[in-house]
Amino acid sequence: MTRTTMLTMFAAIALVATACGASTNDSATEDTATDATSSSAASPSTTLTAESTSSTLPAGPSALDDPTSADFPEPLVPLDEIISGGPPPDGIPPIEDPVFLAVADNLEILDPAEPVVALEIDGDARAYPIRAMIWHEIVNDTVGGVPVSVTYCPLCNSAVTYRREINGVETTFGTSGSLFASALVMYDRATESMWTHFDGKAVVGVLTGTQLEAIGSPLMAWGDFTTAYPEGQVLDWTATGFNRDYGRNPYEGYDDDTTQPFLFRGALDDRGLAKQRVVGIAVNDQAVAYDLNALSDGEASATNIVVGDQDLVIFWKAGQASALDEGILEDGRDVGSVGVFSRIVDGQSLTFDADGDRFVDEETGSVWLISGEATSGPLEGTRLDRVEHLDTFWFSWSTYQPDTTLIEG
Repeated sequence: MTRTTMLTMFAAIALVATACGASTNDSATEDTATDATSSSAASPSTTLTAESTSSTLPAGPSALDDPTSADFPEPLVPLDEIISGGPPPDGIPPIEDPVFLAVADNLEILDPAEPVVALEIDGDARAYPIRAMIWHEIVNDTVGGVPVSVTYCPLCNSAVTYRREINGVETTFGTSGSLFASALVMYDRATESMWTHFDGKAVVGVLTGTQLEAIGSPLMAWGDFTTAYPEGQVLDWTATGFNRDYGRNPYEGYDDDTTQPFLFRGALDDRGLAKQRVVGIAVNDQAVAYDLNALSDGEASATNIVVGDQDLVIFWKAGQASALDEGILEDGRDVGSVGVFSRIVDGQSLTFDADGDRFVDEETGSVWLISGEATSGPLEGTRLDRVEHLDTFWFSWSTYQPDTTLIEG
């Protein structure tokens, strides 16, 4: 049996194990059982249904029940490429009522290298540890007054946050149990249309063609998050209502660029290895993917670039463990953390260099963190405008951005 086959089998087993994990209390057990037996089961916290929002959102059949319905617009992806990943809808249960802890009181709660999804809206900064996201994939939350769904797909190693409002109607998102191009397919609980995780677009159902608003939420090492956001909050994974082996990676060995993605259908772009790590950036209809090896250099690196006529910089610094490498998350190999920002400050384009594990702009000599905040110098307190990017595998980025340029070291 080849290593590729073994990894594929293990991934399938991991997905089923995720769906079938025991809950920490009877009520959670009941909720999970309901989700596993009904394709349209919604969380008890869900307040919207297709019927209750029919005056704003179109009503129609559920794409979970019948994706081939003649009542739907033409699907945006081939239906035969949306395939079961193993669990039923919400078999991988989203976190619906997240509980948070103050970062300042819990600095030692995680190893500094453990990865988190970092989200900051209007001064409200929150860390969503991958040790929780890898088992739940979606957190429905409200951050800085904005209703959001924070999503993480372990099979494509990408974190994306979306505003969970559709045509002004607030809803929540669940896991459909299906995959497209080896990536999470979500569904909204207002109409039960199906959405691709990677680009936030409804691809099957009454909302086909609708686009969600994305909000930048990069992967970041816990140690970097605590430095950048000491007044922030961190998701309490002990208060999810579910019993999972938080801290263990159920996809051990998946971060191996010599192997193929799980249940991928379609053609792979052979310009790079399928599971080669890239930093994907799309601005003004121009898409580029930087091989992580082209960016990583010692303690830190700053790569000044122009994409879509925009002056940008890619910060990279060491210290983040791969969540998909070893059996214990914090033991994963060091892949570092990435931030992508506009270089324009007060109308001036800055040029950045790395200095140790921080960054310095040549024009003012100010010192900057991986989060894009200046901590000393004339620009102290200034925050660079974050540009949405994806830390992901090449097969995912090239599937959704087929015209992308690949830049390798």
